[in-house]
Amino acid sequence: MEDYGRWLSAKLAAKCVDNLKKNGFDAHWVQTIDQARELVGGLVTEFDSFGFGGSSTTRALEIIELLRQNGKTIYDHWQADLSAEQDLETRLMQGRCDCFMCSANAISISGEIVNVDGIGNRTCAMTFGPRKVIIVAGVNKLAPDLHAALRRVREVAAPMRAKSLDMKTPCAETGICVDCSSPQRICRVTTILHRRPSLTDISVVLINQNLGF
Repeated sequence: MEDYGRWLSAKLAAKCVDNLKKNGFDAHWVQTIDQARELVGGLVTEFDSFGFGGSSTTRALEIIELLRQNGKTIYDHWQADLSAEQDLETRLMQGRCDCFMCSANAISISGEIVNVDGIGNRTCAMTFGPRKVIIVAGVNKLAPDLHAALRRVREVAAPMRAKSLDMKTPCAETGICVDCSSPQRICRVTTILHRRPSLTDISVVLINQNLGF
């Protein structure tokens, strides 16, 4: 069954990559995290400063450590012991760095990329500012169309992410979105990349594994 599942996800991802390319994105499809790390490494050789959105998927590539070893400047608000002022400055610099890396909450097979943020530093940085944006996602983020991608964020990504952050929201308790007004609500900004933004070079790397939320 696992072999058939990987076969199916590969077919869907290939179709998604084709449609992402039609929508102006530099899209790629790989089987493993190691292949993704090698691919991403080849895309970022010319850059000196890097920002990272709050993403467990990009961390799975272990590329932050490699970049630090090579003397690159890293803007990562997941870095431990940041003050509130340092956290804010880090998020601002993510939109001004050479290369910004993040994941996506959902990617439609029809070629749209959907993200929902609580603060907006990721959704801002991935649309305008950095010279290069790299979006890395597992096949679990794929949805048949835009409507299904939006539904995936609401029904899957948001409750799991809120739970992982220990947020005091209804979805973190019940697993069901009620469009809450909680002070800790993480769904505040929604962006849909229907096409590649005109002034932003965006690469999308799909990996044939389940990664992140």
